[in-house]
Amino acid sequence: MRVAMYYNNRDVRLQELPRPAIGPGELLVKVIASGICGSDVMEWYRIKKAPLVLGHEIAGTIAEVGEGVTRYTVGQRVFVSHHIPCNTCRYCLSGNHTACETLHTTNYDPGGFSEYLRAPRLNVDRGVFGLPDEVSFEDGVFIEPLACVVRAQRLARLQPGLSVLVLGAGMSGILHIALARACGAGRIIATDVNDYRLQAAERFGAEAVIRATEDVPARVRQANGGRPVDLAIVCTGALPAFTQALASVDRGGTVQFFAPTKPGVDLPLPVNDIWRNGITLLPSYGNSPYDAEVAIELIRARRVPVREMVTHRLSLAETGLGFRIVAEAQESLKVIVEPQR
Repeated sequence: MRVAMYYNNRDVRLQELPRPAIGPGELLVKVIASGICGSDVMEWYRIKKAPLVLGHEIAGTIAEVGEGVTRYTVGQRVFVSHHIPCNTCRYCLSGNHTACETLHTTNYDPGGFSEYLRAPRLNVDRGVFGLPDEVSFEDGVFIEPLACVVRAQRLARLQPGLSVLVLGAGMSGILHIALARACGAGRIIATDVNDYRLQAAERFGAEAVIRATEDVPARVRQANGGRPVDLAIVCTGALPAFTQALASVDRGGTVQFFAPTKPGVDLPLPVNDIWRNGITLLPSYGNSPYDAEVAIELIRARRVPVREMVTHRLSLAETGLGFRIVAEAQESLKVIVEPQR
């Protein structure tokens, strides 16, 4: 079968690998659509494991069913989670599913930029979700990234009426904006360095946009009735965004770190101000099976307009082009690879 083999962001090659053989309890999935995630082009993170087949935002159909699998059938349309929790460790039992060691070590074989993938037994048990009739394969590509956003806003306790600042209007930032709007957030403000993405932020629900090179904390107050925001969500690894977020959040508010920095980057924290003003610093990584179920329902009900977020549809042979488009972060939102083309 054909795969797109990743060597670096500028070197993704179309190669041949054997189609995975499945065992008892496993599934073989024919990949119809696979999204390129911003984390796929974090070269400092990916290159140490290269060459490899990436891709974890997938939707497809079941091509083969392993012995003992009774919940799924050949031809069924599905989304498959690549990382899944054990649901039994102390982290899972306390609700911290993304701290689970099983979640950090599970995956499918190979990645989603391939014609077929094997879903291991554990993924089949708790990481395969049937697609409702209203959810297309393209829609299914958004289940994983939207589930991450669902978890983040759930942890941040975003409630109707609260003001939100989203720093970085790439794909994750746009999903945060759209979900916050769907959940009844108050004033939504977005920042970015790119005019195309600032326009997209307005299109998907931001009431005010700010160029990230401006005095962001001052502009946030102007846009939010003279006060800082209740929740600031950092969706870019650029260090200035983290410091801007800390200076833009109100007393009793929350700064959420949705994106990481590069390794070795330390953030100077005004500890006294954070302590005195009751600021919560909150990271969010990944999602749980529950969040995936919520994301599917949000997409099915059209509460989050994901179809309008697709800007590029490419063949498997064009995966390298897709990586360059996402890495350059110019005029693009969601780039989808169609492995059967």
